[in-house]
Amino acid sequence: QVQLRESGGGLVQAGESLRLSCAASGIFNIYSMAWFRQTPESGREFVARMSWHYDQQYYSDAVKGRFTISRDIAENTMYLQMNNLNTEDTAVYYCAASPRDAADAPSYVYWGHGTQVTVSS
Repeated sequence: QVQLRESGGGLVQAGESLRLSCAASGIFNIYSMAWFRQTPESGREFVARMSWHYDQQYYSDAVKGRFTISRDIAENTMYLQMNNLNTEDTAVYYCAASPRDAADAPSYVYWGHGTQVTVSS
């Protein structure tokens, strides 16, 4: 059974950084791991994803150059390093896993409960 647990969210000022973690278990048949974010206004938005075993990374245009997705296979943990945060990055961030090579949210079968990131101006 796949379980995902996010941590690392918080309140920061614009321009600062945060690192989110996603502790995973049961991901033996998982191909892709991803970060999505959600606000009441915009719905669920793709942020970044990676192929777990091949270490290929993909980013949304909104975060490219500021965010970095990575993983520690030995620890079964995925990370999202977020630099130069701005108020538009305020959202609940979710970790997700899919058995497919996919970018769309419906392809991600397993989800964490989310962690709140709030960026103040």
